Amino acid sequence: MSWSTIPQHLDPTAITIFNFPVRWYGLMYLIAFFLGYHLIWYFTNKYKIQPMKREQLDSVMTWLIAGVLLGARLGYVFLYDFGYYISNPLKIILPFSFDGGFHFTGISGMSYHGGLLCSFLMASYAIKKQKLDYWKTVNTIFMVVPLVYTFGRLGNFINGELYGRITDSAIGMYFGNQSVLRHPSQLYEMCFEGFVLFGIIYLFWNFVPKTRNHVMALYLIGYGIARYFIEFFREETHDPLISIMTRGQAFCAIMILCGIALWITRTILCNTNPNCSRP
Repeated sequence: MSWSTIPQHLDPTAITIFNFPVRWYGLMYLIAFFLGYHLIWYFTNKYKIQPMKREQLDSVMTWLIAGVLLGARLGYVFLYDFGYYISNPLKIILPFSFDGGFHFTGISGMSYHGGLLCSFLMASYAIKKQKLDYWKTVNTIFMVVPLVYTFGRLGNFINGELYGRITDSAIGMYFGNQSVLRHPSQLYEMCFEGFVLFGIIYLFWNFVPKTRNHVMALYLIGYGIARYFIEFFREETHDPLISIMTRGQAFCAIMILCGIALWITRTILCNTNPNCSRP
C-alpha cells in the first residue's frame, strides 16, 4: 500500500452490530467530545483559571455538544443545500431511506461554521446559567477546540469525503474509485487548523499571558486564515456566494473580521474597566 492509495484501503465502517454499521466518523465525534471535556477540566485546574465544579462543566459540555450537532446539521441545510432540504424536510433528521426498501444511510452533511455558531450560543447560555466567569470559560474552551477539531477532519479522511482538487504532486491521493490524484485537503485542515493552530494558541497562552483574554479572537482569526488558504486546494462542491471566493472562504473572511473586531473591543474594554475578566 503506497501513500497515494491509503484512502482506498480505509473502511468507513468501524464495526457492524446487528446489521447496524458504526461509522468511524461518528466515533470521532465521541472521541472529540471526550477529549474536549477532559482538556477543559485539565487546563482550568492547571492554570487555576477559576473555581469550577464537575457539575458545572457537565452542564456546559452538554449544551455545547448539543449545539455542535444541531448547528452543524442545520448550518449545512441552510448554508449549503437549502433548496433540496426544503423539498425533502425529513432528510434533515432521518438517517434512513425508504427508496426500494428500508436502508440506513446516516446523516450526510455537517457545516463547521453552523456548528461553531450554535455551540457558542448554547454554551454561552450554560455558562451564564452555571454562574461561571463568562470570558474565562469561553477562552479556555477555544484553547482546546483546535485539538478537538482534528478528529472531525480525520473522520472526513476515513470517509473519503471533502477531498481536494486534482493534482499531479507526490502528496496527491486516490479517493474512492477515482483514477486521478487529489490533494488530501482533510489532512491539511487537520494539521493547520488543528495541531498548528493549537500550538500557536498554546505558545501565546504560556509566553504572552495577556493574550489569554483574547483566545477566542485568536482562534477565529487563526482558523479563518488557515481555512481560507486551504480552500484553494479543496474541491468546491457548491456555488460560491461571490465570484472571487468559495463559500468556505466567504464564511472564513467573516470569521477573521469578527475575530479582529472582538480583539479590539476586548482590548478597549479591559484597558478602561478594572473589573474586566482576565484569566
